[in-house]
This record gives sequence, C-alpha cells and structure tokens, in this order.
Amino acid sequence: MAEIELVEQHKAYGGVQYVYKHQSQTTGTMMTFAVFVPPQAEAGKRPVLTYLSGLTCTHANVMDKGEYRRVAAELGVIVVCPDSSPRGEGVPNDDAYDFGQGAGFYVDADEAPWKANFRMYSYVTRELPALIAEHFPVDMARHGVFGHSMGGHGALTLALREPQLYKSVSAFAPIVAPSQVPWGQKAFTGYLGPDEKRWRQHDTVALIEDGKRVKDILVDIGTADPFFSKELKPELLEAACAAAGIPLTLRRQEGYDHSYLFISSFMEDHLRWHAERL
Repeated sequence: MAEIELVEQHKAYGGVQYVYKHQSQTTGTMMTFAVFVPPQAEAGKRPVLTYLSGLTCTHANVMDKGEYRRVAAELGVIVVCPDSSPRGEGVPNDDAYDFGQGAGFYVDADEAPWKANFRMYSYVTRELPALIAEHFPVDMARHGVFGHSMGGHGALTLALREPQLYKSVSAFAPIVAPSQVPWGQKAFTGYLGPDEKRWRQHDTVALIEDGKRVKDILVDIGTADPFFSKELKPELLEAACAAAGIPLTLRRQEGYDHSYLFISSFMEDHLRWHAERL
C-alpha cells in the first residue's frame, strides 16, 4: 500500500476535511492533496470529484475559499483537490507566475529541465486516482472532474482524453484553446516544445476538432473576468461543441470576475451537476 502522511484534518458538515502529503513516484517530489470525505462514506463507497486548480494555486485555495463542503456532504460526494504542480528544492522554476511551479498545466513535459518533475497529466490521471482508491471509500466508476482557469483547461482535456476515468466534467473560466492564447503558448512551448501537433493533445478545442467527445459540459465564466477575451475565449469552445454536437451549458455570469468569490458563487451548481451524472 502506498504511504500517505496526514498533515491536518478538520470535521465539517458531519464529514472530515483531510490534507495529506506523499512521495510521488511520478513527479519525484513530495505532493500534497486535500480530500473531503462526507458522512455517507461511513456506510460504503461514494462517488468522487477531482478539482484541478489554476495558476499560482495549491490545494489550499479551493479548500479554504471554494465553499464546497456543505453541498458535498449533502450529496455524499468525496472531493479531491491536488496541487497544481510539483514543488520543492531542486524542482525547476520560473520567475513568472504563469510558468514553472504553480503552473503545471496538467501536461507531461517533454523538454529539459521540466520533464523530470513536471508530469502532472500522469500524476492526476494515474498515480493520484490509484492512491485515492487505496486509502478512501471511493467508487472510481463514478468519478468526475472539474476545475478553474488552468485547472478548467485540465478538467476538460482530461475528460476528453480519459472517458474511461471521468464520467462528468465542468469548469469555471477555463482556458479552452491554450494553443491560441498567450498563457498556453508560453506553457506549451516550454513544456512540450515547438511542435504544435503535440500541443493539440492538451487543447480542448483541438481535441474536439480531432474527434474526442464527452457526454456534456457545464462552464461558468464571469463577464467581468479580466482574462475573458485574451486568454479564455469561451466562444471558441461554444463553436467547437456546436460543430461536434456536444451539449454545452455555457453560462456568462454578469459582473463576476476570475476570483474564488466567483467560483464559490456557483460551486453548488457544479456539484449538483456532477451528482446527477455520477
């Protein structure tokens, strides 16, 4: 059994909010993740949701500000919140907020010096689910994924590429076409190299154009989000889903921005969306 070390735990809404760390074989670093286990888990296995965080974030941002526990406890859903990149001494980094530690983009890097540690795709889709299944009462046949910004990009691309693993998907303000925007172009060039064909494997719009499908998608984005036009471009996802016949619920929320005040305002809707499908 893979070892995990308890960092903290707190009772909430009849369940327990845990934080653990472990030595990752995938990233070669210590990795930290949060898990909320609802009270229903005492009676048996529960569906599970993985939440992927955005640029600069750790597991703690959504744990502290996401306001998911009340509804997760009501619905009986386990919520898993990994970090957004490897971290620590000896791990490559960059001075900018949008690359390096805190900005793993949920890809497996091909380029030096990132490729030794920055393997977040494999970590989130392989190592972490296996770890969660070992240690917690989860029904992995009922597994959904959601996330915010860079994590919204991760949620959408992982769901499209791993339909056997994820049965539902939603996103808050996702980067839907990273190959076409500065955040994604910078990250993909650095992690994956100059071959844009490689980029398509981690681009939601490109994956849909190339034939990948999910049952349906929920996306919320604030009309006052400062990254709306330059980095997020929700209209590209709208067009791709329309062309592919993928049901998309895209809600432009008037006056909301990119912050966790926005996310927490619509967290309940996303949890209920997933619960209906899981």
